[in-house]
Amino acid sequence: MAARLTTFVVVGIVAATLIAGLIVGAQRDDVDGPIDLIIHNGSVYTADAAGTMAEAIAVRGNQIVRVGSDRDVLRLRRPQTEVIDARDAAIVPGFNDAHAHFIGGGLALDKINLLDARSIEEIQHRIREWATANPDQPWVLGRGWYYEPFPGGLPTRQMLDALVPDRPARIISYDGHTAWVNTRALRLAGITRRTPNPVNGVIVKDPRTGEPTGVLKEAAMALVGRLVPAPSREDRARALRAAVSEAQRLGVTSVQVAGGTVEDLEIYDEAARARELGVRLYAAVSTSGALDEAFLDKVEPVRQKYADGALFKAGALKIMLDGVIEAHTAAMLGPYANRNDAGAPNIAPDDLNRSVRLADARGWQIMTHAIGDRAVRMALDAYAHAVRSNRAPQRGRRHRIEHIETVDPVDMSRFGALGVIASMQPFHGTPSPSQIDVWTRNIGEDRASRGWPYRSIAAGRGPLAFGSDWPVVSLNPMLGLHTAVTRTSPDGVPEGGWHPEQKITLKAALNAYTSAAAWASFDEQRKGTLTPGMLADIVVLSDDIFSAKADPAALAATRAVITVFDGKVVYRRDRARTN
Repeated sequence: MAARLTTFVVVGIVAATLIAGLIVGAQRDDVDGPIDLIIHNGSVYTADAAGTMAEAIAVRGNQIVRVGSDRDVLRLRRPQTEVIDARDAAIVPGFNDAHAHFIGGGLALDKINLLDARSIEEIQHRIREWATANPDQPWVLGRGWYYEPFPGGLPTRQMLDALVPDRPARIISYDGHTAWVNTRALRLAGITRRTPNPVNGVIVKDPRTGEPTGVLKEAAMALVGRLVPAPSREDRARALRAAVSEAQRLGVTSVQVAGGTVEDLEIYDEAARARELGVRLYAAVSTSGALDEAFLDKVEPVRQKYADGALFKAGALKIMLDGVIEAHTAAMLGPYANRNDAGAPNIAPDDLNRSVRLADARGWQIMTHAIGDRAVRMALDAYAHAVRSNRAPQRGRRHRIEHIETVDPVDMSRFGALGVIASMQPFHGTPSPSQIDVWTRNIGEDRASRGWPYRSIAAGRGPLAFGSDWPVVSLNPMLGLHTAVTRTSPDGVPEGGWHPEQKITLKAALNAYTSAAAWASFDEQRKGTLTPGMLADIVVLSDDIFSAKADPAALAATRAVITVFDGKVVYRRDRARTN
């Protein structure tokens, strides 16, 4: 009897101890206040180094405090806690678009959008419709046309004249490197058969008559562009607000702006101070041509003023090294397949090496636009020159190459060897005819087979960061994820994937849009993973993309249903349910 009583006492003590421990643990979780938000009943991808999966997340203020099982997290619930049922869908870190033109994207929302216009008839319809609906606008402006629908790959001024006969018109190509203008715009700019090509630009002319066709490439775009009424500062601020709304709708909580003006930085800073900046921004300053000490002296105060911050900061310089393959302006190692020239870089190799060395010595991160295989090699060479010439900065080097559409085989492993970030935009390489046919014809099948080589670069330990290049293509990160994982167009073409050997896994693609993208902007200590202590930027998707039954082909149709930014729900689709 005594033994039994002793057993009961021991069991009672153990049970009391366990209960007390649970109470103390719960109280410890409330030391800094109650839990504000719980998201549960989902497939949580943390995007940490181990690729950890969980079921639920708890948030206090703007910080993640617990990630684990539903049972573990839901016990933290208090009466004031907002609880969101993910309904068995995926929960991922807020998407970080590593290459976008954010204010430009906001401005484009009010202009003609041809990004999903795949035929000449649809292009004509949208231009005519916008012009009719906006009779008081002095210019007809838009962007997004693809080369493929037009005979020979380029439109003509006569086509645009038929749609807009009464005022000047300028429609930028989807890649942003070619302008299509009508006759009125050419006349306003004084462009005739005798007008010479500007440096780094081409005025396309009819080979029979010598007359301008209405197509302006690269630097020649500015001949008309300088006449287009510039958006006011308020226009640009309004565009930023529109861009933020679009980003939140798509689950994008961080954006890395690939070039802009000092005035853009002021607009971002004003929005941040006014608590109107609903995404985290890292901005680069655009440069023109080779850099020198005088330019670097001029921009140094910018980096000091907008130093490291969780909401907005600047710290990169953007160098434009070449153009695009579709317009034959990308710098290639060998001639184009359908032309006798190989394109030319905007900066001579020695000047580029010196520019990068000077900027690197001052601690700038450098983003180099390089699309052709020659431009990619030049950028890698310049970064290697900086490594040889300068002492590494305290925070280390994280220089980047932007776009990287085709790479020579010998250069694939150099990204990893040099620690250069491959900042790529997968949806640029979607193999729909409108996007890939002209691109492939211009460089030939051999070089095209090395198009957007995510897997080859990653195999050489090259760090990947993914973005959109919005407004060149959609800001929607699910389109980029779909392309990287399937190597098909959103409608599944071609079956099995275009050069499928370059497919990467879903988790690798997500990392490039989250944790790796945060690393690319020196932010890995504060965001990019769903782990305790990190900022609470979270997206609930419409489906469980991690399910064994999930079809990768459905990624393009997956949507953000809830976007949490800085611990607060900033976007909610009707599908979502809270309780």
